Amino acid sequence: MITSLDEFKAYNLAMKLAESVWKDVMRWDAFEKETIGKQLVRSCDSIAANLSEGLGRYHYKETRNFSYYSRGSLFETRTWLTKSMNRGLITQENFDDYTSLLDQIGKMINGYIKSIGNVNEPEEFYGSEHFTQSTASNASNV
Repeated sequence: MITSLDEFKAYNLAMKLAESVWKDVMRWDAFEKETIGKQLVRSCDSIAANLSEGLGRYHYKETRNFSYYSRGSLFETRTWLTKSMNRGLITQENFDDYTSLLDQIGKMINGYIKSIGNVNEPEEFYGSEHFTQSTASNASNV
């Protein structure tokens, strides 16, 4: 069982991702920062923030709930990254790097949730294949 943020790998990767995204967004023009930038940074920051808050909770159910919130923020971050790439705000290379980190973090969060207690969710939806599909290619089909 994880007992500190220092040993919490998903948290530390999420922190690394958020700092990289922050640096990219800070180079954008005011309009892009105000619209997509704030949303992207908030959702990205929320991944690690919810993991850390959940770790600090006393009851396993609360820890699990905050892990679910973190996973939700991960999905939201992927959406904002896709919008950023589609609108020319980040490069394909940065998008690929960021989504690769999101895939890793997602798998770690799922493993962490399973270690907390019994999760009554279908494995086929939250399995590893769900985090490896490219949302960029799907976005062009909309």
